[in-house]
Amino acid sequence: MSPPAAPAREVDTLVIGAGQAGLATSYWLSRAGVEHQVLEQRPELGGAWQDRWDSFYLNTPNFAFLLPGMTYDGPEPDAFLPRDQVIELFRDYARRIAAPVRLGTEVTRVARAGGPTADGGFAVDTNQGRWLARNVVLANGAYQRPRIPASAAKLPQRITQLHSHDYRNPAQLPGGAVLVVGTGQSGGQITEDLLAAGREVHLSVSACPEAPRRYRGQDTFYWLLQVNLHGPDYGINGLQAAQLPSPAARFMCNPLVSGNDGGHSIRLRDLGRRGVRLHGHFEETDDGVITFSDDLAARMALVESAFGQRMKVMLDAYIAAAGIEAPVAEPAPVDDWQLPSSGARLDLDAEGITSVIWSTGYGLDFGFLDIPVLDEWNYPRHSRGVTEVPGLYAVGLPWLTKHASSTVAAVGMDAEYVVGHLAGR
Repeated sequence: MSPPAAPAREVDTLVIGAGQAGLATSYWLSRAGVEHQVLEQRPELGGAWQDRWDSFYLNTPNFAFLLPGMTYDGPEPDAFLPRDQVIELFRDYARRIAAPVRLGTEVTRVARAGGPTADGGFAVDTNQGRWLARNVVLANGAYQRPRIPASAAKLPQRITQLHSHDYRNPAQLPGGAVLVVGTGQSGGQITEDLLAAGREVHLSVSACPEAPRRYRGQDTFYWLLQVNLHGPDYGINGLQAAQLPSPAARFMCNPLVSGNDGGHSIRLRDLGRRGVRLHGHFEETDDGVITFSDDLAARMALVESAFGQRMKVMLDAYIAAAGIEAPVAEPAPVDDWQLPSSGARLDLDAEGITSVIWSTGYGLDFGFLDIPVLDEWNYPRHSRGVTEVPGLYAVGLPWLTKHASSTVAAVGMDAEYVVGHLAGR
């Protein structure tokens, strides 16, 4: 006869996830005097930053480390932090705010206590037992479920496959050439990491825009942050969630920049000049042959023009509306390096390719949520993080209220609003 189940523990508020969103929420809950627990499935603090590769540097400058109650106050505000320092900063933050975190606690189910329509709080099942909570804050982030195309299963077993989530350094790959699929920030930076190790690299180009690391006298992220935080004061709303052309746009990729080597732009033509073989968008694989879209030239034109057509216009409008004196914008660099005709098919064996790294992003993972509150994109239906289910909240998702909602710089603002609503129930 099995032993009786342990009684459920009770708490006013449960926060799921102890990354930047969960810790920022804990800060505001403590300030509001709300009893809470933060549940983290990982054995150690540090959030998804622990899943980055060895040579990773934060893409945003140090001045953007703006967690509530703790901001960067060191001597290099315009520098960039390496992965291990980022992780340690979050651990130090958790200690400073005395966040009540339970590590190694994986949430397996969240349901309404008393049934699907009851308003008596939530029953939360974990690998460490059940909790009953009046409120639940979903703070498990947007980097939980690596996305890999289904056709990856057709690649020969001799090909080593990794998602960027699991890539750490070139030494973990077998000898031979490497195909990197995707040119978001991860794909561009991993390509540079491989090049630095002397590896031969093929790169499948997506639609993520190139951008200058610096613009009009500041790091580009400085201007993006100002537009996120203060743009609406001047009628510049392009980085507010309400202005997105469609809900699917919440998952658009970020500009192709890096925090490595003091911070720099990543130009695809420059990678090509350094020996990287550029290809179109990954389409399909069959018997060791990859098929790409046959539109590399048009795709490159889109990638290279996007900043000037959209982001530059918005940043200039903000600078003018806010009356900020900033240097005149430098003209976009002209690169006459010609794209080679690489064709739409790639034979992995013929090119000596032994590894594929899928830098294809992440999907939201709310598989534990047994409450019908998700839209067709698996995104909680909400208003400023307050879902349509009383007592259920979300913090730290991309474009929750603005472009920067999931970043260290802005997550605390959304958390403060959510906690204010929660505490007022």
